[in-house]
Amino acid sequence: MNLQEALKKKIGFGTAPLGNMFRDVPEEEAINTIQSAWDHGIRYFDTAPFYGFGLAEMRLEKVLSAYPREEYLLSSKVGRIVSEEKEDKEGLFEHARKNKIIHDYTEDGTLKSIEDSLTRLKTDYLDFVFVHDISPDFHGDEWITKFDEARKGAFRTLSRLRDAGVIKSWGLGVNTTTPIELAMQLDDVRPDLCLSATQYTLMQHEGALEKMMPLAQRKNMEFVIGSPYNSGALLGGEHFDYAEITDDKKAHVEKLRKVADEHNVSLKAAALQFSTAHPAVKAVIPGSTRPGRIKEDLASMDEQIPRAFWEDLLDRKLISAKAPLPK
Repeated sequence: MNLQEALKKKIGFGTAPLGNMFRDVPEEEAINTIQSAWDHGIRYFDTAPFYGFGLAEMRLEKVLSAYPREEYLLSSKVGRIVSEEKEDKEGLFEHARKNKIIHDYTEDGTLKSIEDSLTRLKTDYLDFVFVHDISPDFHGDEWITKFDEARKGAFRTLSRLRDAGVIKSWGLGVNTTTPIELAMQLDDVRPDLCLSATQYTLMQHEGALEKMMPLAQRKNMEFVIGSPYNSGALLGGEHFDYAEITDDKKAHVEKLRKVADEHNVSLKAAALQFSTAHPAVKAVIPGSTRPGRIKEDLASMDEQIPRAFWEDLLDRKLISAKAPLPK
């Protein structure tokens, strides 16, 4: 299956929440959510070893293994190897499996990570592979060192696999724009599909429009947009970009909500349609642990949003004038 066929509505399914992000998700609830995505026509699924330290991949397998592999697209990530050693957890995935994570962006680490993902997913191949979280938000001042390790290891390895037809595309999967911008300017390797989480959303897009998105269009690189609701903040959640939401972000949401209410528009629809309006974006991948949310997301992609809504957001400077708007 190619990307165009799988993404007729430009929407896939992100599985980070199924790794017990923020809470202990019952197995039945997780499986029912994945099944709901399939039943409603979703045919692109994104996952990663980091999501629950293997848990999201294992849960995804329980549903997708019942269907022919050629009927859906699957992406996972490299940069973290799930070891058998156990440790106590805290933070995003404190409720996840206790397996210790080893960061490894070398060629050997990349191949090992892919092999392990294939084993957990019980599949023969991945369609897309993203180099995960090679970014300041995870590695601090060491991120450039890690980036150089990935340039010599993961980037070249994935380029070789793509050129050999083993995978369709590769790129970075990060929560900041700078690593993607840097990768696009390398001479020896060329990412062609990146996953940008939190950075091209209704709430937050100005930075991406300054350099990342224009550069991507010049380089013919495409995007999958993750976390379109900024960790649920836009929908009234208690987190923004995977951290506790601040008062100023709550106020930002309320300003957006006020305009949406005035035009009888759902913020979920506005968020999904805004992110997918950019010509470089191939798909948006909202995640959920609630089966009923899948139908909502798909309906939101079809909701009719009046042009006056977008013009009102522009007038109130709640979206950038540089942003391509939904038609």
